[in-house]
Amino acid sequence: MKVIFLQDVKGQGKKGEVKELSEGYVRNFLFPKNLAKPASDGNLKTLDAQNAAEKRKKEQEKTDAQELAKRLEEMKVVVKTKAGEGGRLFGAITSKQIAEALEAQGVKLDKRKIELDEPIRTLGVTQVFVKLHPDVKAKLSVHAAEE
Repeated sequence: MKVIFLQDVKGQGKKGEVKELSEGYVRNFLFPKNLAKPASDGNLKTLDAQNAAEKRKKEQEKTDAQELAKRLEEMKVVVKTKAGEGGRLFGAITSKQIAEALEAQGVKLDKRKIELDEPIRTLGVTQVFVKLHPDVKAKLSVHAAEE
């Protein structure tokens, strides 16, 4: 019997997958637990429509991420902090501070998307990568300035 999985079933299939399974397994286990539905023509068309909508949504997210990446690469974020002799900072500039400085410039970004191997500890301009999407990365200029 052909079924469409509504949820992931370990050892059988993933959500949205169409598969041929034994009728007893389907009727006695999958249908009562709402893990699958019959692969009728109407259900297959619905599945195709859902897949197409999901694909469009992912493409839109990628396009938005690319536009934001262009904006970020043109921007220069200034973070003011106290510094001692030789350009060494008291403390360090973290991804949280960079995210707050970006928000002050009108770009809301999660601090976890900012890839900072170690906090910035010196004055000057540092290039920081921002992961906006699995396929889109942007380079952001962070200027550590003295107060």
